Amino acid sequence: MLPRRHLLAGCLLASCGRPSLPRIAVVPKATAHLFFVSIHAGVDRAAREFGVQVLWNGPNEETDHSRQIQIVDAFVAQRVDAIAISATEERALVAPLERAAAAGIPISVFDSAVHFEDYVTFVATDNHAAGCQAAREIGRLVEGQGSVAMVMQKPGGASTGLRERGFEETLAREFPAVRLVGRQFGMGDRARSRAAAENILTAHPRLQAMFGSSEAASIGIIQAVESRGRAGHVKIVSFDNSDIHRAALKSGTVDVMLVQDPDKIGYEAVRSLVLKLRGETPPRRLQLSARRFTRENAAALPA
Repeated sequence: MLPRRHLLAGCLLASCGRPSLPRIAVVPKATAHLFFVSIHAGVDRAAREFGVQVLWNGPNEETDHSRQIQIVDAFVAQRVDAIAISATEERALVAPLERAAAAGIPISVFDSAVHFEDYVTFVATDNHAAGCQAAREIGRLVEGQGSVAMVMQKPGGASTGLRERGFEETLAREFPAVRLVGRQFGMGDRARSRAAAENILTAHPRLQAMFGSSEAASIGIIQAVESRGRAGHVKIVSFDNSDIHRAALKSGTVDVMLVQDPDKIGYEAVRSLVLKLRGETPPRRLQLSARRFTRENAAALPA
């Protein structure tokens, strides 16, 4: 019996009696976040370039890992040719991915890691390094001393967890006179992130700087700081990119934006699976650096 990839190649060459495209399922952590909208653009770009059909489906919010499990299981039942996933929770998604692998479906992981080793490629921002970079930016902005805080994404998120850990470790190691006096989860929600930032600002009226480890966390901080008239007084290092981020950078509310390249992440996730289906060997890991933006180079920000 021919291996799965050889059968696929034969279908592509001979069309198996009818036109057919490989079906690659792409399962983001959330469909409502702008970051994943940009990933979708990269996914579609790869689909056009390589001639594959993309099936895009994910939960609305990053906290809904039960819905993501249902989506993965449904794609396995449909016998898609490959799956790319950004896991909502690094342990909860292990069992459905193991079921996919047992069905002979190759899997690539993007953006956020999962405790699953039978993947083709893992493609993501170097999130730990990005957290370390955020800590160094904060340390510079407060001149190596003072009180700072962080609004985090949610428990169990691998990508944001790495950023948060890198931030804390680097502050403790390189800036001993900088005190991390507050850290709260925003649960991937703008309103809850704003409430978390408000709580921290109330508890620490002399706070000097804040770091938001995600799109929602950063927006919550921006809105809380602006609503209290603290823009320019509380230094902000934000993560990810949106109209709100860009406006805050240009107005001076945000001092430094750290920005991922979601289009490339989506593109490379699909490309890795195309290569696998062709019988080639894609890279095992692709880690991308976060890009740094200030008011001086704000014009170069991606839309």
